[in-house]
Amino acid sequence: MSLETVSSNLSFGGVQGVYRHASSATGTDMTFSVYVPPHAPGAKLPVVWYLSGLTCTHANVTEKGEYRRACAELGLIFVAPDTSPRGEGVADDPEGAYDFGLGAGFYVDATQPPFAQHYRMWSYVTEELPALVAEHFPVDMGAQAITGHSMGGHGALTIGLTFPDRFRSISAFAPIVAPGQVPWGRKALPGYLGDDKAAWRRHDAVALIEDGARVKELLVDQGEADGFLAEQLKPSLLVAACADAGIDLTLTMRPGYDHSYYFISTFMEDHLRWHAERLLG
Repeated sequence: MSLETVSSNLSFGGVQGVYRHASSATGTDMTFSVYVPPHAPGAKLPVVWYLSGLTCTHANVTEKGEYRRACAELGLIFVAPDTSPRGEGVADDPEGAYDFGLGAGFYVDATQPPFAQHYRMWSYVTEELPALVAEHFPVDMGAQAITGHSMGGHGALTIGLTFPDRFRSISAFAPIVAPGQVPWGRKALPGYLGDDKAAWRRHDAVALIEDGARVKELLVDQGEADGFLAEQLKPSLLVAACADAGIDLTLTMRPGYDHSYYFISTFMEDHLRWHAERLLG
């Protein structure tokens, strides 16, 4: 699979690159970023996948996430894809809303027109992009971790719960834990997947756990001053589901922190060190 380099910059001795390719999953060009830390020739390195939130592209975490110093120290590759397909002919919300359509793919494979043609982010993130990254970068695919923010936290949790043998560790920043029970999800899931509520449950972390999905542990950070906390995020639902299932959930509520990258960048290193212990141990 061919890859176009959009930009390449030296950072903390490693290379921060942005890349573009023609995606067979989405039928569009897709852009993503990869940070490769300094390493010995021929070495294969653990990888952390980061899924971004509503309205974001690969650029938000790449520019604001403050992960490179820690990744360089710990020897972690960091990959950040886009949040939805983009380009001419890609459907958007008819009213241009921020929480559906462009920038709001919710990491599902849409089945409903007009979104089914391009909105295949589940296949892109779980199949096509990993194969592409494995082909072009020095990744140890036996040492993978996944994390994300908000809508991307939803994606990290649902993908991690669906592929427990693939990921050694799963974390999230302010995730949407139960989209089937909150306004963002009740708009997006039927919009992309139709009225089949069984399909919704496959993309809902709390529902997946209720239906038998199991991992050893999860790490979640949540700002107490997050304006979306009470209506859209509801981490207490994940606490209850994990308690019932015997999953070791570490949920840390952070006083004064909001939903922004000021919050994410503050605790990014904590998450990367937590992942590194599990990837390198």
